[in-house]
Amino acid sequence: MPFQFQRLDVPEVILIKPQRFEDARGFFQETYKQSDFAAYGISKTFVQENYSHSSRGVLRGLHFQEAPKAQGKLVMACSGRMFDVAVDIRQGLPTYRKWVGVELSADNGCMLFIPPGFAHGFCVLGGEAGVVYKVTEEYAPEYDRGIAWNDPEIGVQWPITEPLLSSKDAGLPFLRDVHR
Repeated sequence: MPFQFQRLDVPEVILIKPQRFEDARGFFQETYKQSDFAAYGISKTFVQENYSHSSRGVLRGLHFQEAPKAQGKLVMACSGRMFDVAVDIRQGLPTYRKWVGVELSADNGCMLFIPPGFAHGFCVLGGEAGVVYKVTEEYAPEYDRGIAWNDPEIGVQWPITEPLLSSKDAGLPFLRDVHR
């Protein structure tokens, strides 16, 4: 199998380490293979793929879509480095408000699977980062929501202290105000 799957502290969030084949020309790696992912329990169908390019210090998130259009995501950095975060926003579960974060980079080739029911965000660690992510539901603006990146009840330990935010992200509410 060309992938190693690792469940994180919130077990539904899965770090995926692909096998790379390197030589003097560069490398080759698979980024998705339905049969391997399904064998590990990731059987979601991806229906849209997005690309984001950001400068150093940019923080995007924490974003999610509400049901019935909740999105699962498969995230990877195709250039640069980023700190990628998933926050469990499924009320009533023991992992509610828990977060996990990992470094994804073009160098390590790792990916993060974030299932529906989680908010997602990332910050750029190097000069710039290109991020590609597949989603399990198409973008639906009427279900688009977000949570403040610095919500104290979640307590994400971001590796930057003064991020560059969009006006939309700067005005996002705390989780307690989203779930009213």
